[in-house]
Amino acid sequence: MSFSSDVKAELCRSDISSRTALAECYGVLLFCNRFDRREARIVTGSDAFIARLPKLFSRAFGVRFDELPEKGSTGKRTIAVTDQAGVAKILDALGCAPSGLLTHHVNLGLLEDDASRAAFLRGAFLAGGSVNDPKKGYHLELVTGHWSVSRELTALFLDMSFEPRSATRGGNYITYFKQSGVIEDLLTTMGAPVSAMSVMSAKIEKDMMNLVNRKVNCDTANVTKTVEASAQQTADIRLLRQSGVLPTLSDKLREAARLREENPELSIGELAELADPPVTKSGLSHRLRKLSELAAALR
Repeated sequence: MSFSSDVKAELCRSDISSRTALAECYGVLLFCNRFDRREARIVTGSDAFIARLPKLFSRAFGVRFDELPEKGSTGKRTIAVTDQAGVAKILDALGCAPSGLLTHHVNLGLLEDDASRAAFLRGAFLAGGSVNDPKKGYHLELVTGHWSVSRELTALFLDMSFEPRSATRGGNYITYFKQSGVIEDLLTTMGAPVSAMSVMSAKIEKDMMNLVNRKVNCDTANVTKTVEASAQQTADIRLLRQSGVLPTLSDKLREAARLREENPELSIGELAELADPPVTKSGLSHRLRKLSELAAALR
């Protein structure tokens, strides 16, 4: 199963409350495949959603679906209300005019409290939503074929302190989010806290991996710098020895040369700890720099 399917399965475990069933159905109908005066038709691949819909519509409208998927069927399946009496009950419950053109809008009068708004979003996501696996990226979207619904959904989100983005795709209108924290909050609001935790865990894991990679890159850069500096210092010391200059230098400079030649892999700080008596990192760095200056003069 995909992460999106897991989210929908979790959402479908939410209780069907008489207080919020209408709002959830409203979200389903505005984001389903077809809703007009002839029928309400929902196409989905979610087993949990198919199992939830008859109970949900019975609680909200007192109607039954007269088109159901065959038992044992898989993939995308259709569930629909085509009986005109049933469609009329649905329209009446949603406050739609009994005749004339059905114009789709988000009736905020049906979404006056937080519970109803959350249920509406849950229904919208179940019918027309998807969310990426957070291990691959952060993207949650709701798709509707109705421009006015998309605009009014954005207003609803803003009123709930969410800031969505909008796009169009294949004649549909997309409302989407790409911030992991916002997706976590939205999933929790809709009724999928376990899925929200999965998004949070994936983000923590990514952040840890990025931190490790930055540290590894930093350590690699430091090692490369140490190796290059050591190679140059060793070459300088070899030149001083071959030219007969090294034996004439002070004990401190000769010790610095010996430590570098014997420990080419160590950093200057590590070499300083081997000096006898111990010397500071800056002190040993000064001695090695003096050796390099002498070698440069010989060149």
